[in-house]
Amino acid sequence: MTDRDGERRREARRILERVDRDSETIGSSGLARTAGRVAAHFKAEDSAGDDAIEVIGKRIGRGLALIAFIGLAIYLVATYGLK
Repeated sequence: MTDRDGERRREARRILERVDRDSETIGSSGLARTAGRVAAHFKAEDSAGDDAIEVIGKRIGRGLALIAFIGLAIYLVATYGLK
């Protein structure tokens, strides 16, 4: 009975190690995909067409929107969050 218990414990440890290893891979690849999508969004890679002015306009607009969002967040935290 002890030999069988030892075999089951080794099998359980092996399975748990594999699950742990696979879950780290999935989590990091999800983070990498999200970062890639955000970078592609700010580079305006989703623009339809080859118009350079449209691409530059989208990049400027998205950059200004990000700056406005950060500024608004700082203002709201300074006004309402620190009291």
